[in-house]
Amino acid sequence: MLEGFVPFPADFAARYREQGYWRDQSLADEFAAVFQRFAGRTALVDGERVYTYADIDLLSDNLALNLLDLGLKPLDRVVPTLPNVAEFVLLYFALQKIGAIPIAALVTHRYQEISQFVQLSKARCCVYPAAQGDFRFGPVIERVQNENPSLQLRLVLGQAGPGEHSLTDLIERPAKADRSTLREIEIDPSDPCIFQLSGGTTGIPKLIPRTNNDYAYNSKVAAEVALVDAESVLLLVLPIAHNLPLACPGIQGFMFAGAKVVLHGNTRPSEMFALIQKHRVSHLKVVPALLIRLINDPEIAKFDLSSLRQIQSGGQRMQPEVRARTRELIPTALVQENFGMSEGLLMFVRHDDPDDVQMETCGRPVCADDEVRLIDDDGREVAKGEVGELCCRGPYTLRGYFGVPEYNTRQFTPDGFYRSGDLMRQHPSGNYVVEGRKKDLINRGGEKISAEEVENLILMHPSVQNVACVPMPDAAMGEKMCACVVLNAGQELTLKELVVFLQAREIARFKLPERLEVLSEFPVSTFGKVSKKALGEMVAAKLVSA
Repeated sequence: MLEGFVPFPADFAARYREQGYWRDQSLADEFAAVFQRFAGRTALVDGERVYTYADIDLLSDNLALNLLDLGLKPLDRVVPTLPNVAEFVLLYFALQKIGAIPIAALVTHRYQEISQFVQLSKARCCVYPAAQGDFRFGPVIERVQNENPSLQLRLVLGQAGPGEHSLTDLIERPAKADRSTLREIEIDPSDPCIFQLSGGTTGIPKLIPRTNNDYAYNSKVAAEVALVDAESVLLLVLPIAHNLPLACPGIQGFMFAGAKVVLHGNTRPSEMFALIQKHRVSHLKVVPALLIRLINDPEIAKFDLSSLRQIQSGGQRMQPEVRARTRELIPTALVQENFGMSEGLLMFVRHDDPDDVQMETCGRPVCADDEVRLIDDDGREVAKGEVGELCCRGPYTLRGYFGVPEYNTRQFTPDGFYRSGDLMRQHPSGNYVVEGRKKDLINRGGEKISAEEVENLILMHPSVQNVACVPMPDAAMGEKMCACVVLNAGQELTLKELVVFLQAREIARFKLPERLEVLSEFPVSTFGKVSKKALGEMVAAKLVSA
């Protein structure tokens, strides 16, 4: 067993096997049957590149063998920061075939995040594009390698430079070993198959181990609730490694059904509309900020979007008005609100829910053995209809973050329920409604930003005496970040100067504050702590009066 991994207790594992949720097959074995069954069907479209299920099987086999030849082995950790391209999918399946564990990093991550992921996981390999916009990955990954002895391999998408291997070449170059070599690799279905990333409140992100057993079930049950079948077509523009696009039901769920996935690298509405029309897309994944852009784009009326059956929205709560307007413009599509976490639990609105329930709630758990408690500050369950913190456990919800036993003691109840930090109440229908969160997070268009992480960096600025980062309302993104600071005597600071300073700390762009408030002192609570609630209310009031 991988050191630092928290397994499911034996009695719960036995129950989940008995109920048929866990099939005790690796993802590699699960998809071996899929690739064979749907061999001639189109699985993946990336621009002009089209791949059948047989193509993906053959190419990922070849890549897997070449990765083995480079020295990767089962349970090795790999950090890919790739955009929405076919190479990510081929790499994902290749890693599953050798039992290596990808870490769900994003192409928007920079030195700060990538370095943390490598340190936390002791990763042996990073995979990255040569550049993303004007940012060049190579020098950054080389720095990370120099600082971390575990990191031995650097794979670049495209032409390799000194010390790098070309991912493109590894996919295309015929492997030395026979494909039968892969069948000799033993993979324990109870081992992690991926590390998703937490949106935790601490400065260092936590790694979420998802096992072969639970991640396969996660995708299958999500696909069932989302009414995915072999004729379904998914357009994927959200970041490919996120839990929702990858597995809820995402790439995995659609491919389990023999369906088609269309990848696209940006969220320009006109390009998305054209792809929906061209490929007769049936399913679309969005965050509310993206859906708002789509329904307000004047080009929407120029395209035939009648193939859309479902628009799956996650990441943050959607206003009923947005759903109602979407229904007017695209009457064939259900806006399926869902609540999900990379840690596990998924709640989906159902297609047969009454209109008011679809409009007001985020759904209910997708599995009968998803256990949900809403608790108060003293750990007692609240009465039905009252607001409490969501705690959960079940056949696809983790039992502990990777390698942080002290943190796990705080985040899990003694009987194994995960304390999510999300505040909810149960709707009379039995569905749930999100009411906020206890966690110190800013939810910017579905990307969760740890306030503490950014605060720690801002405190390094020589002009700053104290800082508190708070969410501020935004019509498009839901929330953006405002940095409230107290400066040292005689110092001045502008937002532009602060952003330049943070950019030099090499963090992802979406974590940069978008407003700065300079105060002489912070409001404090009755316990003497900085009142972020009061700061947030102050900023919101200023925005209204501006």
